[in-house]
Amino acid sequence: MNLIVAVDRNWAIGNRGNLLVRIPNDHKMFQQETTGKVVILGRKTMETFPGKQPLKNRTNIILSGKPDYQVKGAEVVHSLEELLEACKKYKSEDIYVIGGESVYRQLLPCCDVAHVTKIDVAYEADAYCPNLDEDPAWEITADSEEQVYFDVTYHFLKYERKHEA
Repeated sequence: MNLIVAVDRNWAIGNRGNLLVRIPNDHKMFQQETTGKVVILGRKTMETFPGKQPLKNRTNIILSGKPDYQVKGAEVVHSLEELLEACKKYKSEDIYVIGGESVYRQLLPCCDVAHVTKIDVAYEADAYCPNLDEDPAWEITADSEEQVYFDVTYHFLKYERKHEA
């Protein structure tokens, strides 16, 4: 299973239900990485999408604690167990966890690869992704050239879970 996220230097991902910054190349990478794949997200993240609609050309699985929550064109599950059962229909490498904070925390143990856009700015934030730099189970296996969007510097990083030899 993959995790895909854009974080600031403190591993923040959002503030008041919004992304911290919108970087066109990050969106392009996200689209290339997830199109035709399965995306797993929480209800609050779903509600930030344009028109509160599922992402096009992807299988959207929404994890929500609300028993009556439904979204046209998406599968809604209500527990981690139900989610993991739903994921059995797909290849693990085709599944991307896309947020928000609680979904990242719950599913990090299931992930082997993390695609991280690391933005070299500290923003005001109220939502965070677990810090993989502080987690000894993870290591950086790929790092892009430095990217710049206006005055924002960032890197595309690939983290992989270390496997015990």
